[in-house]
Amino acid sequence: MDEHALAVKTLIPPEEIEITAIRAQGAGGQHVNKVSSAVHLRYDIHAASLEEGHRQRLLALGDHRISRDGVVVIKSQEYRSQEANRLEALRRLQELVDSVARQPRSRKPTKPTRAARERRLERKSRRSQVKSARGKVRE
Repeated sequence: MDEHALAVKTLIPPEEIEITAIRAQGAGGQHVNKVSSAVHLRYDIHAASLEEGHRQRLLALGDHRISRDGVVVIKSQEYRSQEANRLEALRRLQELVDSVARQPRSRKPTKPTRAARERRLERKSRRSQVKSARGKVRE
């Protein structure tokens, strides 16, 4: 198995993660108005103990959860319990960090085969004949 196929798991130290309990939004009746069951997770990429390559790829991601300041903000309010929402937010952060843990493969440019070039030219000439047949009929 090559090095790119291996799943890389980066451990995130808990002291680098800031978790705040907030009230969940939306409908839910009396429970949602009384209990702070939603979770806001903040993770500063610049202050993180990530490898430099991981940090650069994470900052380069066009993810809406990463602010301009380089802080990952994840909000979880799917579950009724705060603990379940906390675990879900941590899982999403881990998934985000793991997505940049592998160096992407560099693209190796390839040339089309001779047969592929011939097929392309054949299709072009056939199309050209179809289009020229659409013109005015000359006597």
